Amino acid sequence: MPFNAIFGWIIKKRIHQIELFRKHPVEVQKEWFERLILNGRRTEFGQKYNFGDIENYEDFKRNVPLQDYDDVKDWVTRAVNGETDILWPGETLWFAKSSGTTSDRSKFIPVTKDSLEDCHYKGGKDLLAIYYSHFPSTKLYKGKHLVVGGTAEQNTLRPDSYTGDLSSIILKNLPWWVEIKRIPSRETALMSEWEEKIEKLAEETMDEDVSSISGVPSWTLVLLNRILEKKGKKDIREVWPNLELLMHGGVSFKPYEKEFRKIIPHDDMHYIESYNASEGFFGIQDEIGGDLLLMLDYGIFFEFIPMSEYKGTKSEKVVGIKDVKVGENYAMVISTNGGLWRYIVGDTVRFTSVKPYRVIVSGRTKHYINVFGEELIVDNSDSAIKQACEQTNSLLKDYTACPVYMEEGKQGGHEWIVEFTKEPEDMAVFSKLLDKSLREVNSDYDAKRTSDLTLNFPVVHKARTNLFDDWLKSKNKLGGQHKVPRLSNDRSIVEDILKLKHSTVIDIKQS
Repeated sequence: MPFNAIFGWIIKKRIHQIELFRKHPVEVQKEWFERLILNGRRTEFGQKYNFGDIENYEDFKRNVPLQDYDDVKDWVTRAVNGETDILWPGETLWFAKSSGTTSDRSKFIPVTKDSLEDCHYKGGKDLLAIYYSHFPSTKLYKGKHLVVGGTAEQNTLRPDSYTGDLSSIILKNLPWWVEIKRIPSRETALMSEWEEKIEKLAEETMDEDVSSISGVPSWTLVLLNRILEKKGKKDIREVWPNLELLMHGGVSFKPYEKEFRKIIPHDDMHYIESYNASEGFFGIQDEIGGDLLLMLDYGIFFEFIPMSEYKGTKSEKVVGIKDVKVGENYAMVISTNGGLWRYIVGDTVRFTSVKPYRVIVSGRTKHYINVFGEELIVDNSDSAIKQACEQTNSLLKDYTACPVYMEEGKQGGHEWIVEFTKEPEDMAVFSKLLDKSLREVNSDYDAKRTSDLTLNFPVVHKARTNLFDDWLKSKNKLGGQHKVPRLSNDRSIVEDILKLKHSTVIDIKQS
C-alpha cells in the first residue's frame, strides 16, 4: 500500500477520539483536570498552593489565584536557569518567546516535553486527520510541506536549552514522518533576518513540489508574491501544480482571504485555520469554512471570564466550560501540561456553539477600543475592513486603530492607519465604507456615531509602503508571528508609528 494511503488510514483513527470529546466535553475536561492536579502536586508551585488538598474545581478556584505573566515570570526564570520541578515535573528545556506582545520586554512561555507531544504535535496531527476525513482521496503526503516561520536562539545559561518562536521549537523537534517532507532547510527556516529569509525561502522552495503550506497569512503572502515575481507567474498553481492546502493561524484570515484567492484562483484549494499559541494548541477548524472546534483533550483545562465582568487577575466571575453561553465574549484562562496554572492568555473568544464547543477568536483583552462605550473588538474591525476592501477592490496589508480623545468643543472619534498591497482608487470612498461597515457589525459604535453624537467620522491615514514593517523592525519584532496590534485603547502605538521618518499618510474627511 502506498505510504500516502497508509498515512491517511493511521491518522484518521484519531477522528474517533475527537468525536469522544465532542459528545462528552465536560467529562473529558474533568479527566484532564484531575491529571493536571496530580502532576502539579509534584511541583514547587503545587506545594505553595496546596494542590494536595484540591479534590474538585471549587477547591482549585479557592486555592489558586488567577495569574498573568507578571505573576509567573519569577517561576519561569527559575526554570530557565535549570531548576527542576518548578511549574511542571522534571526539567523544562524550551521557552517560547511570546508573539502576542509588541513591548520591548520579552515574555518566555515554558514548553515541556508533555506539552510538545500531547498538545502542539497532537494538534498538528489532528489538523491533518480532519483534512483527510473531509478529503479521503487527497494526495497531500506525496508532495512537500512548506513551513513559513520560526526563529530560535540558544539559551545563554544552558547549552541544552533554547528559546525562540513556538514554531522554531516545534521545528527543531519534529517527528521523522513530518521532517522527511518538510521544506525549506532547517538553517533557512530558523533564520532571524526576515528580509533575507524571504529571499532564501523563495529560492529553496520555488522549484519543489509543494502540496501544503503552513504559516501566518501575512508573511506567507509576502513569500508567495515574491515567488510569483521571481517565476514571472500570476497563479501559484503554475509554480506548484499540486498545492491543495494552506494551514494558517496567528491572525484573522479575513483581511487576507481575497489576496490568497487572487493568486490561487482555484475552487479545489483548501484553507484550514488553527488556533495555536505559545501557551498551547487550542482549536482547529473541523468543518471547512466553519468556526474553531475547542480541542479538549490536549492537556489543557479551560476556564473563562466574561468580558463584561473582566478585571484581570482580580476578576471574580470565572466559569468552567459547562457554564459558557453562546454569543458572549470571554477572556480565556488555562491550566496546562506546560506548567501554566489559571493563566490568563490574553485572548478573547466568543462561543458560536456549545454542541460541540466552537469559538471564534474575537480579540485580545488589551486590544480593543472602548473609550466612548463603543466596545469595538478586533472581530468587528477585521470584518469591517474586509468589507471595505472588497467593495473598493483593494487589498489590505495591515492596519491599526486607536481613539481620538474628546477636547473642549470637539467630539471624540477613532483614528486608523491602513497599509495596502493594492490601494483603493478613492480613499474617501474606502473610509465611508469602513465607517458604514463598522456601524453594521457593532450596534454600540453605531449608536455613538448617530448624528455624530459621541463619535465623529473616523480619521483614516493611508500608510506608505512598508510603514508597519519599519515600525516592527524598530522594535526588533519583524517577522515570525509578531504583528501590529489591530486596536489599542490609547494612542501610544499610533503616535509612535506616525513619528517614523518619512511616514506618509493621507487624512480623509467626511464629505
